[in-house]
Amino acid sequence: MEVYVKRANNIYEKVYSFENIYLAYIKARKNKRYREDVLEFTDNLEANLITIQNELIWKMYSPGRYREFVVCEPKRRIIQAPSFKDRVVQHALCNVIEPVFDLRFICDSYACRKGKGTHAGVERTIYFLRKLAGSSSRTYCLKADISSYFPSIDHTVLKTLLRKRVSCEATLWLIDTIIDSSSCGCTRGIPIGALTSQLFANIYLNELDTFVKHDLRAKHYVRYVDDFIILDHSKQRLREYLSEIKGYLEDRLRLALNHKTGIFPVSRGIDFLGYRIWADKLLLRRANIRRSKRRLRKLRVLYEDGAVKLEKLRSSVASWQGQCKFSKSYSAMQRVIDFAGLSEVFR
Repeated sequence: MEVYVKRANNIYEKVYSFENIYLAYIKARKNKRYREDVLEFTDNLEANLITIQNELIWKMYSPGRYREFVVCEPKRRIIQAPSFKDRVVQHALCNVIEPVFDLRFICDSYACRKGKGTHAGVERTIYFLRKLAGSSSRTYCLKADISSYFPSIDHTVLKTLLRKRVSCEATLWLIDTIIDSSSCGCTRGIPIGALTSQLFANIYLNELDTFVKHDLRAKHYVRYVDDFIILDHSKQRLREYLSEIKGYLEDRLRLALNHKTGIFPVSRGIDFLGYRIWADKLLLRRANIRRSKRRLRKLRVLYEDGAVKLEKLRSSVASWQGQCKFSKSYSAMQRVIDFAGLSEVFR
């Protein structure tokens, strides 16, 4: 039986307060302040912020069209990016409701949360592997991910989950408006590329987290967005977990696992969060190295043509170096930089 939790009420004034909307603007422009749409919004900043505030107060706000584009790495996905004004509104909403939900998330959910991230998820996985390696028994991994996760999120289920923690009707109006804005009449799917989608995705699968940790009592569980692993000495117990999880996802969340889901000995290494993970070793995935070669070489060409600023190029190189340093893959780091022709740029 679920324990009663007091729901957040009378929080809409916090959402539309001018201070919160201005903070949302600061967050929304981070690393994007020189983009044309951001500069245009900033040129008439006070008026634009007041317009957002009035639209929220009088419930006249209506999200604009999402800008759609396709990315092909690491896999083909359709991205729906909101306008800058809509990003400001989404930040204003998340500033207020994210703390309400984050308090209820389990420790081992690592996506899009302060103090978490891929590196923290990798470190936790290594901790579990070393803990289990202390036994003479063989350790197995159940590795799974959700099939077409963002397009499969059911709006009715999502809205029900949101209402378990928020009772403020005005805030729920804004939430529903954002959820319904990208659906084109469909009752499933939230846009990859929207800030609110990151939070909604965590709220949705927090139900799975709670089921795995509290009902199945799985001790060694790590999730990042729609990818998760469970470690155990018993292969049979992992099979039972898998059967229970499949049923729970289908019955309660209307989701399915994809064909890549499987159980295997951890001696093979766990392909998770961009790395190959063992208890005593960490390697970059080869696919990541290949993608980084192509991406950085393309950015170098765009920089030389004047289409990309040096700041963007430096940021991408720093990100790649961070991945490599985390796994101590220094030779791979230099090989990619040399391949992309960036040794001269950063000499």
